[in-house]
Amino acid sequence: MRVLGLDAALGHCSAAVVDDGMLRGSCTVAIRQGQPAALPAVVQAAFDAASMVPSELDLIAVTIGPGSFTGIRSGLAFAHGLAVGLGIPVVGVTVGQALAVAARPGPQRALWSVVDNRRGQIFLERDGQVATVSLQALPQPAGPVAISGDAAIEVAARLAAQGHDVLLTDRRVPTPFDVAMAGKALLRDGGEPGLVRPLYIDAPAVRVQAGGLRTAPVP
Repeated sequence: MRVLGLDAALGHCSAAVVDDGMLRGSCTVAIRQGQPAALPAVVQAAFDAASMVPSELDLIAVTIGPGSFTGIRSGLAFAHGLAVGLGIPVVGVTVGQALAVAARPGPQRALWSVVDNRRGQIFLERDGQVATVSLQALPQPAGPVAISGDAAIEVAARLAAQGHDVLLTDRRVPTPFDVAMAGKALLRDGGEPGLVRPLYIDAPAVRVQAGGLRTAPVP
């Protein structure tokens, strides 16, 4: 199966073409704004590196969150648009599901995915649930835990200081290869492809422009 993995949920846009579990080509660009404009070039670079064309794909896997409101929306819009044109399915993957591909903590150790929400809190994904929590009020693990994500270092340090059995993994953000492999596994395990919806945890940040809101037009 040939899978395109897409991720724009965190501080980058990335794409990878994976053929039967083997990475054929990938591209990643660090970016926090302008994801809609950046994604087409990133995806094209991944196809060029793989010496493949989109019509050879069987599946698209894309991150649905948690993360940047604009990034999530951009990734999903691009994935659905490309899938409709190619007539292939789309599978949504959470950041935690993608991170779990590489983390492999073992059956005795729960995996926590922790992502900085840029508002002084973190998105915590564990046991298939995602919530926004404060670093000062982290839940207590029920047993040994492995920590992945871009907030993992601070979370692991806080839990270790409380005496918990903590393993800090080396994965801070999911790679597009991780996304592709997680999407393939979900489809194999009975996941339903179709209209994939975003996983928004917080409301989008809205800033009023410096000059204030525009006045109503004069009739």
